[in-house]
Amino acid sequence: MTESNGSAAAERINEMPDWEKRFRAPRVSLPDWAEDAPDRSLFVSNATGTYELYAWDRATGEQRQVTDRPNGTTDGVLSPDGAWIWWFDDKDGDEFGVWRRQPFEGGPDEPAAPGLEASYPAGLALGRDGRTAVVGRSTDDEGTSIHLVRTGEEPVEIYRHRESAGVGDLSHDGSLIAVEHTEHGDAMHSALRVVRPDGTALAELDDTKGGAEELGLEVLGFAPVVGDTRLLVGHQRRGRWEPLVWDVATSEETDLDLDLPGDVGAEWYPDGTGLLIVHSFEARSELFRYDLASGRLEKVPTPPGSVSGATARPDGSVEYLWSSAAEPSAVRSTTGEVVLDPPGLKSPGSVPVEDVWVPGPGGRIHALVQKPAGATGPLPTVFDIHGGPTWHDSDSFAAGPAAWVDHGYAVVRVNYRGSTGYGREWTDALKHRVGLIELEDIAAVRDWAITSGLADPDRLILTGGSWGGYLTLLGLGTQPDAWALGIAAVPVADYVTAFHDEMEALKAMDRTLLGGTPEEVPERFEASSPLTYVDQVKAPVYISAGVNDPRCPIRQVDNYVKRLESRGAVHEVYRYDAGHGSLVVDERIKQVKLELDFAARHLG
Repeated sequence: MTESNGSAAAERINEMPDWEKRFRAPRVSLPDWAEDAPDRSLFVSNATGTYELYAWDRATGEQRQVTDRPNGTTDGVLSPDGAWIWWFDDKDGDEFGVWRRQPFEGGPDEPAAPGLEASYPAGLALGRDGRTAVVGRSTDDEGTSIHLVRTGEEPVEIYRHRESAGVGDLSHDGSLIAVEHTEHGDAMHSALRVVRPDGTALAELDDTKGGAEELGLEVLGFAPVVGDTRLLVGHQRRGRWEPLVWDVATSEETDLDLDLPGDVGAEWYPDGTGLLIVHSFEARSELFRYDLASGRLEKVPTPPGSVSGATARPDGSVEYLWSSAAEPSAVRSTTGEVVLDPPGLKSPGSVPVEDVWVPGPGGRIHALVQKPAGATGPLPTVFDIHGGPTWHDSDSFAAGPAAWVDHGYAVVRVNYRGSTGYGREWTDALKHRVGLIELEDIAAVRDWAITSGLADPDRLILTGGSWGGYLTLLGLGTQPDAWALGIAAVPVADYVTAFHDEMEALKAMDRTLLGGTPEEVPERFEASSPLTYVDQVKAPVYISAGVNDPRCPIRQVDNYVKRLESRGAVHEVYRYDAGHGSLVVDERIKQVKLELDFAARHLG
């Protein structure tokens, strides 16, 4: 019986198309490890068909599933002593909930921060003493608050402000807390404050004052050494993200001018003598070790492609999550080993990505192109637009674009103005004319795709999720003759209603992007809202939306759909019981099948 069932399962796998195998193949995140118990790790995997948290004892090799919820769980933190796993418990993906914790060895869950009511999360830092945590929370009515939580004691509020903020880090000895805040009202550029456990301020670092342009700062972490008051900080003073070391006790800043052309992130090596540098440039990334005493920068060998996460281990080795457009992701080590290799179905690869640079109204636009092997144009072409907007597409493995390629489409991904990785000016360029600026860049790449012979102008699909879904609907209305089809996942469709219904942190971001609220700058919200142009839409429209989505709420999607219905426009809508996307593999496959089918029926 077992043998027969095994043969049947193997046959089903063999008959499964490659695009579906890519979604079903077990995937894992980069494991987090406990600072004082490095053999204990926490990672995320879809091994059961739903993304959940897993504990891994490296000493014994034992792995066990920590969470098991119908809509999945990905937000988890391992305490520095390795004793506890904290995880965020929301309702069906609405991102509004409480922290719970579970012993690393297993056992019942318990409230991790008793006394704190449900909220949106705004950062978390756990202390090395096993009983201290710094918990950030946000609500629509109260803004952001940060609390010191100690086992057996009532939570103590140490920070509160109406604007968005978050927990940065807790120092190694628990005596200092770094906070990222936007009290100046610009949610895209944070300032930093370091406070003591009683909430009194020790130090401030603010690059938003005194200059013609506001610059951002971010907390990268306190030095992992007892009594060390150095804080690793990301800054934008030279037009891109770079690290510096700030001694919060003396106010001394040590600038690290690494002479690398792209954005630079960093984290501490466990002994505090060096930094692990992640350098991102033109949709690819690489690793370096920077020695703080000598200033020497030494490359850490990784294959060409993208590193989406890296960590230095106590033995000096580096573990990193790597992939390219052609090769699926893997957790590798500089020791030469594959750190985590989940058993079962292996994901097929895809085709490599080609780089294209197109002149645009705001400068050169970088686009990534994939097409079926050996295919010549003009091809039906999918413009797959990334979310964010402060994000970027890279030479990394993505099952969605690979599915389109398998079905004979070329895929173009555009790092429009607003994308990260091309300097601060490129990222900040979309203020006030939100959506319209990004679409100018997409239109320039569209023109290139047609004139180069890649794309069939009569079979162009505009698609994307989240901000990419928003740009899809806005593009269908403002460029109605440019697109044959639109497929929007979890989009902003009615910007005014979305603003009033979305979570508070996104309200702050929209106030920054558009320069105010819908009541203060109504003309900007109107110009940037897909609902404004819905009557100009000519192409068939497919929309999918999570009914519990706090980022792109369902009511504003329904408003847009009603307008389509009122004029008899060709459209289909799929609503599902989750939040801003699904963590369930079967649900994601269902959605891709619906999108592929919609395209096939309407493009021929």
